[in-house]
Amino acid sequence: MSASPDLDKKDISVENVAKKALKDGEILSELLGGVLSKKDTIRYNSFKILLLLSEEHPEVLYLKWDFFAELINSDNSYRKLIAVRLIANLTRIDKENKFEEIFDKYYNLLNDSVIVAGHITANSGKIAKAIPELQTKITNKLLNIDKTNQKHKDLIKSGAIQSFSEYFEEAKNKKEIIDFVKNQLDSESPKTRKIAKEFLKKWE
Repeated sequence: MSASPDLDKKDISVENVAKKALKDGEILSELLGGVLSKKDTIRYNSFKILLLLSEEHPEVLYLKWDFFAELINSDNSYRKLIAVRLIANLTRIDKENKFEEIFDKYYNLLNDSVIVAGHITANSGKIAKAIPELQTKITNKLLNIDKTNQKHKDLIKSGAIQSFSEYFEEAKNKKEIIDFVKNQLDSESPKTRKIAKEFLKKWE
């Protein structure tokens, strides 16, 4: 059995712990508990390691899908952020259509804090690429950001435009996307204006 990782160390080797977690279920369990920790360093290290696993070995974390899906219901923004990022990475191996079951809950987080909502919009392209049959539904959620209760609509639209760029070639409603992006050329957010210009230069 591997030794327990020092998750409270700031200079922890994310790669080494990730490798150990692949072989040791106890370490993986410790990482899952770690993201719930009240200690910032433990929580952050656990998240970084799980994020790496979700990118390189998503099959290991797919078995823990329900754990991450439950974090969406948390009152804690950081836990919701963890769920948003990890679930997006796991959609590419979602053979059981689990994302479809939580689709509405996931996108309801567009009404959440700007950080959580921003990661939803920025990760939507990844999900749309992974699950093509949900592309139009995802596009509609992003096109309708103005209908959410989000206080920072202009800013989170930058992530939506980046996501559109990831799957624009295969998107069914290209005209609506182009119109949406053109409307952001007058955005109050400098970041969104810049990304809108780049998008139109590439795709229009």
